[in-house]
Amino acid sequence: MILPWHNQAFSKLRRMIDQNHMPHALLITGSANIGKFELMQELVATLTGEEEKIKRDNVKEEAEYPALVRRSNYQNMIYCRGGEINEKTKNISDDIRIDQVRAFCDALNKTSDQLQIGVIFYADQLNVSAANSLLKTLEEPRDNTLIVLLAHDSKNLPATIVSRCQSVHIPPAYDEATQDWVKENISKTQKSDFDVKQLLENTHGVPFKVIEELRNDDYIYYQRWQNQLLDIAIHPTNVNHLDDFDNNELGVLRCLQNIVIEGIKLKALGREGGLVELNKIVDKVKTAWMFKLLDDIYFAISLSKTSINDRLLLDNILTVWSHITHLNNYPKITHPYRRF
Repeated sequence: MILPWHNQAFSKLRRMIDQNHMPHALLITGSANIGKFELMQELVATLTGEEEKIKRDNVKEEAEYPALVRRSNYQNMIYCRGGEINEKTKNISDDIRIDQVRAFCDALNKTSDQLQIGVIFYADQLNVSAANSLLKTLEEPRDNTLIVLLAHDSKNLPATIVSRCQSVHIPPAYDEATQDWVKENISKTQKSDFDVKQLLENTHGVPFKVIEELRNDDYIYYQRWQNQLLDIAIHPTNVNHLDDFDNNELGVLRCLQNIVIEGIKLKALGREGGLVELNKIVDKVKTAWMFKLLDDIYFAISLSKTSINDRLLLDNILTVWSHITHLNNYPKITHPYRRF
């Protein structure tokens, strides 16, 4: 069954099949958790008629044994991925190595009357040597072969790889059909507790991420932080009563990052969103201040990976955020560790 937010991408693939224009190399891109692997499975099932075998493949799990490539339940299909165990070091690496790609290409070069399918995920993880090794097979593919590369962002791939593939992109999804899918896949309690449209906004249009974060109760905290952050921009004195933020500084910064991004988008489009409080803030704030604050948030998040006190980072950001609607001049957030 095609996921609703895959309809556009799958329609493009379906036209390729119907017009007998399926390329020898296909690049499927989209945000993490948008369902690139699932779209690939739908494509392969359509091409082979072996949906049951292909849907049984569970190759996204980490390998528990040394492997270069892994075979599908469908006999003419193989997978190459990061996260394999290095036979020499016994360590698990996210990189896709040259020895894996060589084994992948060798397997695809074997003679077969049936369609041979090879899937690489995620191609963003190909190291330089591995990417170069793949080029020859992409340039001179054997007949009756389909190579599918899955990648989060084509910009992370060498141009020589991208230029040899037909690209299909899965865009973020906010439409009603996708909202209905999310509602069908969350509990009745969650349906009443959350605004599904807003959940998709918060995850930048990635439905699987909505389900994952609800399952982990992350949204319970996220929604609480969101409400408090919106409140202090409207009632600045409440900035002194934020105990919920203790030991959650990075999560709060990311929450505020999403709020500011959404505010910028609403401001640019000249429309209102689903959050009444955010609409009030957007109506009063200068666009330039939103962009400056977003830059400071990005910088604070990058510094949170160092030994800097996270609470100090957050407090500096919140001082500006709590006054964002009535700033005449944007204050420079000065830290002894910011060099400019």
